[in-house]
Amino acid sequence: MRYLALLLSAAALAGCTVGPDYAGPPAAAADAVARGTFVRNAQADAAPVLARWWEALGDATLTALVDDALAHSPTIDQATARIREAQAKLGQQRTAALPSASANATVLNARLPGIAGGGGSTDLTFYNAGANASWEPDLFGGTRRGVEQARANVGARTADLADAQVSLSAQVAQAYVDLRDVQERIRLNAAAAQLQQQQLALTRQRFAAGTASQLTVERLGNQLENTQAQAIPLAAQRDELLDRLALLTGRAPGALDATLAPAAAIPLPPPRVAVDTPAALIARRPDVRAAERQLAAATAGIGVAKAKELPGIRFLGLLGLGGTSPGDVLDPAKLTTLVAPSLSWSFLDFGRNRAATRASEAQRDQADAAYRQTVLAALQDAEASLSRFANARLQLAQLIQAEASATRAATLNRQRVAAGTSTVIDQLEIERQQLSARIALSQARAGLAESYIAVNKALGLGWRESKE
Repeated sequence: MRYLALLLSAAALAGCTVGPDYAGPPAAAADAVARGTFVRNAQADAAPVLARWWEALGDATLTALVDDALAHSPTIDQATARIREAQAKLGQQRTAALPSASANATVLNARLPGIAGGGGSTDLTFYNAGANASWEPDLFGGTRRGVEQARANVGARTADLADAQVSLSAQVAQAYVDLRDVQERIRLNAAAAQLQQQQLALTRQRFAAGTASQLTVERLGNQLENTQAQAIPLAAQRDELLDRLALLTGRAPGALDATLAPAAAIPLPPPRVAVDTPAALIARRPDVRAAERQLAAATAGIGVAKAKELPGIRFLGLLGLGGTSPGDVLDPAKLTTLVAPSLSWSFLDFGRNRAATRASEAQRDQADAAYRQTVLAALQDAEASLSRFANARLQLAQLIQAEASATRAATLNRQRVAAGTSTVIDQLEIERQQLSARIALSQARAGLAESYIAVNKALGLGWRESKE
């Protein structure tokens, strides 16, 4: 009856849970949430966003690369393994409040010296088989807080996986756009070098005829050498990007050379881009979600530490059969039982447990501040990327006009050459300037695509629900 009373008392106390209850994340960037729109959202639509945003670029090769990376990248595998680890620790924590039992069998052989100097020795063999069980009731909810903490850690690792997916999809798209940009610049550089070679050859003919100076020949030769020299780092950059894309998709360097070596156009974003609200960004962006789960875990950690300041009860039970012969382990008359409740309380620890609780409270405050900082950084990232995207559109529009003007100039001067009022050398110079305008336009197209990628990364797009 006494043991029953102790069990009932422990069960009654187990309803008590120390430490603060988690009330959700703190309010952060309230003015941005209340405003309902991004300040820099001048060139985007306030509408539901496209999760698989790279498909809007309309490039089947890019879509295949992103899907391949999300399926095979070691980075994703690492993040997925961390989820499994956190889930296993959650399972361990859930069993901490349950009784444990084990069985054992022992054969003990001992040789004892003779008694009172009589000499000789005595051999003694002891046989035992039994079981023992123990249970420590969760009197003040420390174990329950531990489960809350472990569950929050699973949520944080899941958000980390989503963040890895967002980052990976953006890295693949960025590297792909850079590759197409470099390939286009290599082509335009070769065309510029060909024009300069023609211009140099004609100038040398004029120098031989005495109608051009040696200085002009040297100047054009220097321009040609500089243009040819620019092709060398471009080739190295192309190879580096090919290897980077191979790595991002979980392949060895060179594995994608045959697939991606043929040049293709730089993919461009759609005319209008959907961008939702700051509140939706905060709710969706994985790094914000991870910070929120880390705050929940830190809050539960206070209860885990607080419970260690309070008393604990442990019940130990033993059941055994044994004696000096093997048959004793089957003889009910040899049954031995033991029930041992014990109370432990480190009431004199010179403040060690209390200091641990204060440290947990400080960790919770750090997680609170980290969450608010993460929200602000996410909003700043989104605003900056929207601003760059809007200005990239304006720059591209200006350079389209500049390239069109250069093309018209080349056409008009070609007519003058045909009429004999302009020279072929002048025409080649104008065409070289036209190529320079096309190079600038190609870089602007790449810049617009890259800014579109940055917008979607800042919005936290590109992740999918974990199946773990």
